[in-house]
Parts: sequence; structure tokens; C-alpha cells
Amino acid sequence: MSTEVLTAPHLVEYTYTRSTGPAIGAFLTGLRDKKIVGVRSADGRVIVPAIDYDPVTSEDLSEYVDVADTGVITTWSWNGKPSKGQPLDRPFAWALVKLDGADVAFLAAVDAGSPDAISTGAKVKARWADERVGSIRDLVCFEVTA
Repeated sequence: MSTEVLTAPHLVEYTYTRSTGPAIGAFLTGLRDKKIVGVRSADGRVIVPAIDYDPVTSEDLSEYVDVADTGVITTWSWNGKPSKGQPLDRPFAWALVKLDGADVAFLAAVDAGSPDAISTGAKVKARWADERVGSIRDLVCFEVTA
């Protein structure tokens, strides 16, 4: 009887990249250019970020719409202890932001300084990265405006 242990090298790797597709590609390209791109749904609503298919009818969507980089907070939650990899390294709010020109709010970080400085209905403006490359991180966060 042999006690030799048989081994074989095995490397787990993912050697592919995922393409963004037309809708998310348009959204990310817009961020690179300091623009926020949504898409018009079958019923006329503007959804941000742009998506490929209508959430109600499943129709292909392809009418891209630029919206403002300003908007209103519809709801929010304070994050007093950000984790590694989150958008900001200091306390901030996660908020649903309905951009001017959009009909659907989307989740974003808001750099408000303290929970006393943010509220539902507060107006916000995008803070852009100095160097943009077509990444979600090109939109650093939103800031509360007066």
C-alpha cells in the first residue's frame, strides 16, 4: 500500500472581461464627459442610470437622454462608519437622488458633513472626479446645495 499523496496544480481564474453593453456603456461614457445619461422607457419615463430593457414591458430601450447633474434627495440613511472601498472615507449619507430631468431616483453617496446637514427634499449637485475614465467613480458623490 502506497502512502504517496497525488497532487495536481489547479488555478482558478477568470480570464474574461464583461462588456458593458450599449446602455451602461452610454452611462459610463457620459460620466467620463461629466454628463449623466438616462434612457426613456416605453411609457415616457426617464430612468437613470440607463438600462437596456424596459422594467415593465421588457422592450429594448435605446432613446438615451441627458439629465442634469443636480437633483433632489427622496430618502436617505446616514453612514457614520464607512467601510473600506465605499465612496468616501468619512461619514456620509446613502441617498436616493432624483435628478432634474429624470423620473426615477438612483442610489448615490452624499457628502453632507453631518446628518443635521441633510434632509429629504434637499437639493444636491454632483461632485466629479478630477480625472475621469468612464467609471462609476467618475461621479464621486453629491453635495447638498443651499
